[in-house]
Amino acid sequence: MKNIRDMLMDSIKEKLEKLENLEEVEKARISILGKKGFLKEQFKKMKDIPPQERAEFGKALNLVKEEVESILSSKIEEFKALQAKSKALERSVDLTIPGAKRAVGRLHLITQILQECVEVFERMGFEVVEGPEIENTYYNFEALNTPEWHPARDLHDTFYIDENKLLRTHTSPVQIRTMESRKPPLRVISPGRVYRKDYDASHLPAFFQIEGLAIDREISIADLKGTLENVIKSVLGEDKKVRFRPHYFPFTEPSVEVDVSFPQGKSGWLELLGAGMVHPNVLRNVGLNPDEWQGFAFGMGIERLAMLKYGVDDIREFPRNSLNFLKLF
Repeated sequence: MKNIRDMLMDSIKEKLEKLENLEEVEKARISILGKKGFLKEQFKKMKDIPPQERAEFGKALNLVKEEVESILSSKIEEFKALQAKSKALERSVDLTIPGAKRAVGRLHLITQILQECVEVFERMGFEVVEGPEIENTYYNFEALNTPEWHPARDLHDTFYIDENKLLRTHTSPVQIRTMESRKPPLRVISPGRVYRKDYDASHLPAFFQIEGLAIDREISIADLKGTLENVIKSVLGEDKKVRFRPHYFPFTEPSVEVDVSFPQGKSGWLELLGAGMVHPNVLRNVGLNPDEWQGFAFGMGIERLAMLKYGVDDIREFPRNSLNFLKLF
């Protein structure tokens, strides 16, 4: 019986050893154990075998069937385990593989310039103060010597929330609030976002300003000039020249526009900021005697400063946040 079993197994052993996946296992099962398979054909041959040998032949076929089933079952378990391991590897994370490179973030150019200006002012003893972006008309206009009938309000056309509330047009209201809440002497700067209804290559409806205020008993326009020259040269370069031109602002008297020397301008000068000595009416509005206290104030747009420093000719590049543009700085 053993010889019969061995002979039968030898004819199918090679096929079983070459199985490589579950699909081939199933094909082998059908070809060997199926209704038209190898063993079925062997059982049909029993009628031709002498009666005294049929029992032994049948027992050998059953042993072969059991052995083939055992081999196929082992193959199925083996290939299922390999398949599960392969799927697990696909889902797993190999901690030894270098991670994907991610771009390192950086401060926006406007934030860089703003921080640079703040650092220069702080070295000169100025303190940073902040205030609300939604203001009332008193702090944005009236307290700054700009009553409702004043034509200068046309220059500050902005976004109104209602008749008395608006998005501030400058950070000067912070100066008023500071003078109301603190006693002089004062040296403060008020950086922040401001709003106006402008939009072109040199104006934005929302932009950043940094304004400054100094109040003391003996302050002159010479102090203002020295302060601004120091800041401008610290940020734009020691080679820059600064020029004061007479101007008009309702909240300062006298008032000046401050120009900086630049070769690309037709005249060699570019306007940078406005400034002046605090108007006596502004001092009176916050309860200070203009005969006892004097001061200077100034305000500059951070975007304008960045444009001059880096030669940007369109202010609208800053809020677009194009990485190609921002990576230049």
